[in-house]
Amino acid sequence: MLLGVVVGTVVSTRKHDALRGAKFLLVRTEEQGASQGLVAVDHLGAGMGDRVLLSLGSAARIAYGDLEAPVDAAVVGIVDSVETGAR
Repeated sequence: MLLGVVVGTVVSTRKHDALRGAKFLLVRTEEQGASQGLVAVDHLGAGMGDRVLLSLGSAARIAYGDLEAPVDAAVVGIVDSVETGAR
């Protein structure tokens, strides 16, 4: 899984039949540069500025609920907090 922040939405009126009704979010992860982001399918209701957990690849298709859908990234959690230990 990856940790990311929702930085936008993506609207696509024409898409694969398996993606009809899906909500798409633009999510930036710490590993990506300032101008890059992942498009992720969201069934949890994440919004702008939310920190989210992402699954990629086959795990994203499982989370989406359709193993045949062309999904590479899916929001699988909305993060309440992150704690790190300083050493």
